[in-house]
This record gives sequence, C-alpha cells and structure tokens, in this order.
Amino acid sequence: MSVYHDVIIAGFGGQGVMLAGTLLGLAGMHADLKVTYLPVYGPEIRGGTANCTVVLSNEDIGTPIIQRPLSTIILNQPSLDKFQPKLKDNGLQVINSSLVDPKLAQTRVRTVAVAANDIADALGNQKMANMVAIGAYIKASGALPLDVVLASLPFAIASHYHHLLAKNAEAIKAGYEAV
Repeated sequence: MSVYHDVIIAGFGGQGVMLAGTLLGLAGMHADLKVTYLPVYGPEIRGGTANCTVVLSNEDIGTPIIQRPLSTIILNQPSLDKFQPKLKDNGLQVINSSLVDPKLAQTRVRTVAVAANDIADALGNQKMANMVAIGAYIKASGALPLDVVLASLPFAIASHYHHLLAKNAEAIKAGYEAV
C-alpha cells in the first residue's frame, strides 16, 4: 500500500516551525519512511516568516518542493493568507485558533482548529504551541503514529533542552487529544 503525506508548516520565526518540521522528518525516518525536509526562512528570522515542507512516503520522493500541498499546519494569520490558497481541494489544514480566526477557513478544505497557544500556555510554556499543533496534525492526518513521534523527540530536541522532553511530549499529547 502506498503511503504519502506532505505538509507545509508555517508561522512566525521563533514559533518553532523548523523544530516541528525536524520532528516530523525524524519520526518519518523512525517509521521507516523516506523523508524530505525543506526549510524556508524569511529575512528577519525571529519575528519574520518561516515555513518548511516535509514529505513522508514509502516510495522515492521526486522533489521536496510542493506547490499544492495536501496539508498545512498554520501557526499565524499571515501564513493562512499565504498557504490556504495553495492547499489542494479537500486538503487538511490544522490552524492555531489562538492566533487565527477559524471563520477565515475556506470550505473547500478540511480545517482542524486547535488553540495551540492557549493549550501550551495552560501546560506552562506557550513556546510549545508548535508541539500542540504537531499532535493535532498527526491525529487529523494519520500520517504517523503518536508513539513514533514521541519516541523521536529526543532526536529532534538539542541535548541541553532534554529537561523539557516530558513537557514537549505532554504538549504533543494535548494537541492529539484536542482533535
């Protein structure tokens, strides 16, 4: 059976967009899938725009560049404005409803709204909104098993932040359960 998922993750620099993409890519490798990861930084980096594309497949991947994604993870309003029109019809978009009004979602796509900032804040660290969004994405898309993503966390997070692994895992689970 053919497996193929692609996702563009987008937000402001500093929201953990690249970490989220790295985690998905590593989890894909741990799930024995072929993976591409393509980061794109705006000129301002922190506070500017950032996005990355992750492709997961059990077959060879022709290119990491995706013009019409099957799915998106949208962490802020400018990212919704930029990437929602590119999303394929009936595609999946996970939006951070803490910063993006779900009423702006187009009806031609399936939207999963999760209050990622609010959930992360309730867990004690709003910077984990990216992990909440990843949890919501893997549940809504079925792209990867939760246990594989959680087991991949220590490989994605720098060792000097390993004291935050349990909190990040909690954030992923909270996002997963919010869907």
